[in-house]
Amino acid sequence: MSSPHIDLRLWRQFAALADELHFGRAATRLHMTQPPLTQAIAHLEKLLDVRLFERTKRSVHMTEAALALLPQVLDLLARAEALPGQARAAAAGQVGRLRLAFVSTAGFSLLPPWVRAFREQEPGVQLELLEATGDMQLQAFERHDIDAGVMLHSPGMVLPGLAHRLVAREPLVLALADQHPLAAQKQLTLAQVLGEPLVIFPRRILPSLHDAIFAMYHAAGLSPQIAQEAIQMQTIVNLVSAGLGVAWVPDSVRQFQRAGVTYRGVAGTRGQRVPVCETSLVWPAGMVNPCVQRFVAYAPAPAGLAARGTLAQ
Repeated sequence: MSSPHIDLRLWRQFAALADELHFGRAATRLHMTQPPLTQAIAHLEKLLDVRLFERTKRSVHMTEAALALLPQVLDLLARAEALPGQARAAAAGQVGRLRLAFVSTAGFSLLPPWVRAFREQEPGVQLELLEATGDMQLQAFERHDIDAGVMLHSPGMVLPGLAHRLVAREPLVLALADQHPLAAQKQLTLAQVLGEPLVIFPRRILPSLHDAIFAMYHAAGLSPQIAQEAIQMQTIVNLVSAGLGVAWVPDSVRQFQRAGVTYRGVAGTRGQRVPVCETSLVWPAGMVNPCVQRFVAYAPAPAGLAARGTLAQ
């Protein structure tokens, strides 16, 4: 047998009578007359098939069933009264869930203070973090598995269907083993390093930056000598420490202090420069999750750039 549908108004009337234990005072409190209240309570008892109040000419008493029911009714009414405020908070992104993917380089220095500030100021948002390469993030967007991502890319990259906010810009530096002859020098030149075996990420992982690195070699009339490919920056640095080759990595990777690895800046020439890389927060251009825009508000501003709203691609 299905449960009867009981309007919240009946529960409010029940709660008022339970508090007043007087039909006249309860009716006044509810801005109604006594006869409709008496009928409403009788209707509720009929729906429940339970006696809730014992009435005499002089008094009204709650039955044991009513006493047991009252705490749950008060909780139901409190939650119902809170719903409009919760709806407004959800629409404003103050409560909800934000599924954020990020590349490993963002975890070194960029993401921790950003996430910490957001968690402290927006405790109503459940933040779910997932480390993922750029290609994995694009697939996750297609499956609607994430709401936003933090991606590494070369300047000017455009991803159709995604909006973005630039949060970091940094040069590429060269990671090389401590035992490498060039590690003893404080500053290197492109002519010194372009002939070295290279450890690099596959193009599918980060095509824009991969192409920028290859263009640097081609501009010098060379092709990179690929010694090994690896997906994660930590793995690339570990392979460098093993002496497999050198690697171009974002300057923030210096935070990954792997024993046996040295990081060096490389000076470009007048006609040839070492690429820089950027990190952006990205999300679907037709985004419907208001928590994303709230997260954008906490995004750091890269050096030399004003923190001005969102930039749509």
